[in-house]
Amino acid sequence: MESLAPPPPPLPQPAAARQKMGQQRSGDRSTVRTFSASDDSTMMKQIQATHAPDGRTVDVDPILSIIEGIFRHAAPSIDNVLNGKQEHADHALMEEKAAHAAYDGILEHLAFTIYRISCELSYKCASGGGGDAHGTTMGIFNLLSAYSWDVKVVLGLAAFAVNYGEFSLIANLYTTNMLAKSVSILKQLPGIMENSTSLKPQFDALHNLIVAVLNVTKCILQFRDLPPQYIAADEPPLSTAITHIPIAAYWTIRSIVACSCQMASLIGLGHEYVPSANEAWELSSLAYKVSNIYDHLKNQLGHCKRHIDDKMYAEAYHNLLRLFDTYHVDNMKILKALIYAKEDILPLYNSSTKTRVGLDALRKKTVLLLISDLEITQEDIVVLAGMYTDSRGKKGEGIQYEIVWLPMAAEGADPRSEGWNQGNVERFMQLREIMPWHSVHHPSVMEPYVVKFIREVWHFTNRTVLVALDPQGKVVSLNAMYMMWIWGNSAFPFTKEREEDLWKREAWRLELIIDGFDPKIVEWITGKKYICLYGGDDIEWIRSFTAAAKNVAKEAGITLELAYVGKNNAKERARRTAQAIVAEKLSYSWDNPNIFWYFWTRLESMLYSKLQHGKSTENDQIMQEVLTILSYDGSDKGWAIFCLGMAPGMARAKGDAILESLRKYPEWREEAGRDGIVPALKDHLEKNHSPHHCSRLILPGLAAGVPERVICAECARPMERFIMYRCCLE
Repeated sequence: MESLAPPPPPLPQPAAARQKMGQQRSGDRSTVRTFSASDDSTMMKQIQATHAPDGRTVDVDPILSIIEGIFRHAAPSIDNVLNGKQEHADHALMEEKAAHAAYDGILEHLAFTIYRISCELSYKCASGGGGDAHGTTMGIFNLLSAYSWDVKVVLGLAAFAVNYGEFSLIANLYTTNMLAKSVSILKQLPGIMENSTSLKPQFDALHNLIVAVLNVTKCILQFRDLPPQYIAADEPPLSTAITHIPIAAYWTIRSIVACSCQMASLIGLGHEYVPSANEAWELSSLAYKVSNIYDHLKNQLGHCKRHIDDKMYAEAYHNLLRLFDTYHVDNMKILKALIYAKEDILPLYNSSTKTRVGLDALRKKTVLLLISDLEITQEDIVVLAGMYTDSRGKKGEGIQYEIVWLPMAAEGADPRSEGWNQGNVERFMQLREIMPWHSVHHPSVMEPYVVKFIREVWHFTNRTVLVALDPQGKVVSLNAMYMMWIWGNSAFPFTKEREEDLWKREAWRLELIIDGFDPKIVEWITGKKYICLYGGDDIEWIRSFTAAAKNVAKEAGITLELAYVGKNNAKERARRTAQAIVAEKLSYSWDNPNIFWYFWTRLESMLYSKLQHGKSTENDQIMQEVLTILSYDGSDKGWAIFCLGMAPGMARAKGDAILESLRKYPEWREEAGRDGIVPALKDHLEKNHSPHHCSRLILPGLAAGVPERVICAECARPMERFIMYRCCLE
């Protein structure tokens, strides 16, 4: 590169000549407007002709940090001078002083280059050559031909920062430091200070242009730092962006020349300097152009980052898929991949202790991932909390499994932005406090690809699921919630094999329907009493039905216990109906609405547990009976089941059919005396079955799907399938 000796200072010029020079600069700047509006293709060829990088690598980040420090301190200094104030940022000075030592090695090889460019700017602008801003800009590009585009703009900016910093330093200290005052007199800076008010538009325009140039410079450096393994320089969108960097570099250097010329116009013109609105307008026009370039580059950078995010997202997603196909000695790799992979924070929150904890708290334990949106029901939390607490035992000697709540944003929402606004975060905080287990400390720790995995691979569809992982992190159940609702902690360790084994022990009987959650009904069962469970919310039908049932029991000379079990997905209506039943002493009824919810949830869990194991109504009696009760519940009136203690047989029917048979008890009294009440009632129902009926079955859309084929409990024909949208449960 051709050497450039420091230029001699310009000869003193008479005031008229200096004024003429200022007018010449103003006139020459009109060419900037003409050139900036012209086609950039010719200029692009000129710029590219100067570009001959030799492959050297330069870490310019530390240099840019120094440049930013200069502007950060210089801009307040100018503003303080204009406003007659003096302020100091001592803490910023201390930080920069401590960091400068790290930059010496880098600057050692570049200081002379920065000095040469600084001299070029000072000489060309002070001697009137700044009028040829394009020629000065191209001269700087020739000096920097061996460097990459990012290094060019940083070194050019560094050269201007030296001149700008010296100017600001003298302007700031001339009233308090004799050396600065002497230099300022020689440069006739006091005249500038006296005209501070009228010069404020020039300084403001200068500052705005510096900010725009800094933004473009940082943006160019960001392109340099893009990871090449995720985005190729010769392929869009990076290749498209790269084509715009040379022209961005040109206008960055061109703006530095314009700023230097503005400073040269101020220095040496003294009292005779007449501020020109045109000069401020020129800088503002450049700032507007450079800002537009920045917006365009930033937009291109956004495309590149989205491309990188997509590549990283896809890579992380496939790595997660592969991770679940690999055997692990413990569950740490899986949990880190699902919850939080870094070591910089404690990602879990334990509401029992109100503390943050690490993933090590879950090491080599069976972990149940409670996955839900923020609409998780209180019933889900309360019932599961009771089972979780029971599992610990009184002294912690019980079954050891852990639950971790993974809250999900609404489907389609970005899990790190709009899906977690302030209101949703507050709701999350409220819910986690009533859960006695672990949760993520904040929903945003979950990566978007994990959310995609949960939705696509684990089939999460905004209905609460409980994914079970064994101590090695292997998925043993995609929804252990069904097992929990049916068998509670007896389902541990929640594997498919354990579920199959538990089903082998079950038969369709009243104990399976009721389990042990109601001691009173359990007492009836062990006491071998006649028991009737009935449901619905038509209070008139309930009055007629209970009266008819009690009449049959009286005539048959048996003890019959009636229990009201409510209606599915109608908790409030069931509660009001139960209150009326108790008030009128029609029968026994649960006084806790949660028990109604649990009863129906267990029935649905039985259905979906069977579905997960490939059962159908044609080959599984339990599934057939559960579907029958659920279809009865969809009718307009009620339904009823009769049984005797632990005896296997049951008689069941919908409201009108069961009520009519009870009222016709005399017709089957003889069979009842011979075979028993339940078999006789069942036989009478079958003989008097009406071919005209309407059965409805409402099933929630769950991860396991819904059965393709459902047989009607009344006529044994396949039921038609429809889609229903419902906004509430009442």
